[in-house]
Formats: sequence, structure tokens, C-alpha cells
Amino acid sequence: MSGRNTALTPPADAAPPVRHPDAPAPGELLGAHYEHCFGCGDGQPHGLHLAARAGEGVRVTAEFTVKPAHQGAPGLAHGGVLATALDETLGSLNWLLRVIAVTGRLETDFVRPVPVDTVLYLEAEVTAVAGRKIYSSAVGRIGGPQGPVALRADALFIEVKVDHFIDNGRPEEIRAAMADPDQVRRARAFEVNP
Repeated sequence: MSGRNTALTPPADAAPPVRHPDAPAPGELLGAHYEHCFGCGDGQPHGLHLAARAGEGVRVTAEFTVKPAHQGAPGLAHGGVLATALDETLGSLNWLLRVIAVTGRLETDFVRPVPVDTVLYLEAEVTAVAGRKIYSSAVGRIGGPQGPVALRADALFIEVKVDHFIDNGRPEEIRAAMADPDQVRRARAFEVNP
């Protein structure tokens, strides 16, 4: 990415990212972090149902199919939906670091239109870490890993504690997530980027 915005440029003392030893293995499907997440959850009928996989290092790949419910102009994906796909993919990177983080800034470049019924293939990586700040970038391609570039993004995520969600989320959803008897699902509900 161009690094046009200084808020998205890591400081000189930023460290390279380090994959957590307990991170999902390369190739492993990450799955939804929360059933009702618009980006990855299966409980959203018009959601993206984005499927992300762990990659090598601190990288992920993801894909989703642009459905008619995702269009803005006739027959084309809505730019906000495409930005959401980038945000969801970039947020998935935090699972490889094993930190809870939220989107602080997302800068998106729309390179070409994305037609309805297109599979959008996304690749993302963490580029640097500085304290609680996590710098990352992504690219979206039409049709597959070698397809034409449709989108690019740079992002800044901020590490937070679970209290961020408890203090700011709607109480009924927080209670329902915390009451889930599945300990893994309960923890994952609070892992990424609202």
C-alpha cells in the first residue's frame, strides 16, 4: 500500500509481527468468531459468510461470493460491503497474534468494480506492531489469487481488553454470548473488530 496516511505508517521503532505459538496452523479454517457477525457469521442471512484461513507467518486468506443482497449499483458490489470484507479479513489476523483488537482506522482503495456473483479472494498480513497498535494491509482480487486486483487496504488495529465489548455492547447480546455453554465459542465472540 502507499502509506499515504501517517496514522497508518508504523513508527520507526515498530517490531515485526510474531505469530503466537498457539495460533491456528497454516491452512486451518478460522471459522466465525460470532454467529451474528455480519462479516463471518452464519446467523446473518444477508451477511458475507466470509471464510478465512490461516496462512504462513502472520497472514490470512479469505473469500466470499458477492450476492445480489450485497449490491450498490445495479449488478455491482456496494463499496461499503467490500470495505467490510477487507475489515473482516484484516481483523482475522489478530487471531494469529492471539490478541483482542478493534479497528482503529481502515483506508480502502477501490481499484475496479466487483460484479455480483463474483468470488472475491482476499489476502492480508500484519506488517508491524508497536505497543497496542497493529499495522496491517490487504488486497482483494476477483476470482482467485491470480485474478485482477479490485481492492487494497491499510489498517490500524488497537489491542483492547474484553471489557471494551462488555462496557460498550448491547447488554442482551453480551449476556447471551457470555452464557454460551461452549467455552471456545464464548471466548471467540469477543475476539475481533467491532
